[in-house]
Amino acid sequence: MGIFKANDIRGKYPVELDQNTIYSIGFYLPVVLKTNTILIGRDARTSSNDLFNILSKGITDSGADVVDIGFCDTPAVYFATAYYGFDGSVMITASHNPQEYNGLKISGSMSVPVGPETGLKELENLLGNKTFPASLKGNIRNLDISQDYKKHIHKFINDLSGIKVVMDCGNGAASAYINKIFNNTLLNYTAIFDVPDGTFPNHGPNPLEKDSWISIKEELLKQNADIGIVFDGDADRAVFFDEKGGFISPDIITALIGHYYYDIKAEDDKNSDKMFYDIRSSKSVSEYVKGLGGKSSPCTTGHANIKKILRETNGAYAGELSGHYYFRENYFCDSGFIAVAIVLGVVKKLKQPVSEIIKKVNPYFFSGEINFEVFDQKLILDKITEYFPEGKVSRLDGIRIDFNSWWFILRPSGAEPLLRLVVEAETKELMNEKIKKIKNIIKAF
Repeated sequence: MGIFKANDIRGKYPVELDQNTIYSIGFYLPVVLKTNTILIGRDARTSSNDLFNILSKGITDSGADVVDIGFCDTPAVYFATAYYGFDGSVMITASHNPQEYNGLKISGSMSVPVGPETGLKELENLLGNKTFPASLKGNIRNLDISQDYKKHIHKFINDLSGIKVVMDCGNGAASAYINKIFNNTLLNYTAIFDVPDGTFPNHGPNPLEKDSWISIKEELLKQNADIGIVFDGDADRAVFFDEKGGFISPDIITALIGHYYYDIKAEDDKNSDKMFYDIRSSKSVSEYVKGLGGKSSPCTTGHANIKKILRETNGAYAGELSGHYYFRENYFCDSGFIAVAIVLGVVKKLKQPVSEIIKKVNPYFFSGEINFEVFDQKLILDKITEYFPEGKVSRLDGIRIDFNSWWFILRPSGAEPLLRLVVEAETKELMNEKIKKIKNIIKAF
């Protein structure tokens, strides 16, 4: 698929994402974004400083200026772009990918993501042109956002006394601000692996991989903590664990966040707007939010799609099965830290063990994503409905078919040659039966 993806630019450095390409991206970025100043942040990866230097040279050679906010998390770049009124920004990160990868997440004014239809394709097409440096080069200046960023996150933090939490930074970008944010908040917290190291020596940067769960589970039980959190490599995602070390599916966290908007915050705002949930989510999400008095709708995955629908509807918040959570008060952007602040506040309010809270949210059996590498994705998606004629079909994203006691979704990956399956049912036996049936159908093709 090349380095230009659906939501960003990403590849192995310097093999796929090479120095000439990075320079050219920097050179043409001011043209594509129609601005003469680009804000840049970067994660802890060993190649991120190299990418910053090369990208900045391209930008300044074009005659535009660079504003450097240094080592940070991706949500910090989103915040700074919108808060300070920049018309363009870049976060240097490969998010949850292994250490040999790096990439660029590009945003425009008010942190609106730049995708294929809004600039990435134009940028890709310009890369073949020869660059001619401007006679008057741009400058690089530093900007310290730490105090303003901390104040912004603190808007979501209420009294968290009595909550004991372990947070795993994974040696990634969460390390930049975690202690600045949570010190002096009355929260009893322990941050582990909070020293930045782009080789990710303790576990990989993907919090949905089970290898990333070992340390948080051990530390949770050792400290007898109430809840645990693992951030991904650039801290725009947060994954939660109960007091027993049990993994909590991110869609269930999406439902819990509803308490903040339709219960806690509703005391001041009786008309909180609709929330949106990833179409792969458990149906318990919509049921639970409805029980809180809220309104909800499913949406397609991907941060560009979700931010767009939230902006267009002035939606309250949204959540993805990947662990991304988006908030209206955060310029409709995702933030691991804000998700943590809100969820801890909900746990404080509900005054129950997290494992008991989760049981009340979701009574169903949920498979999580099961991946299939297939030769012809379209053929299987076209044929799958023939095997389930009695179900209610949605084509919002791939194929979702709902029945009285179970449902499934089969959708193509946006970045890999995979079909991704999720099955949910009222009993574990029914779930396993349906997974087996769908697997056999896919294998037949």
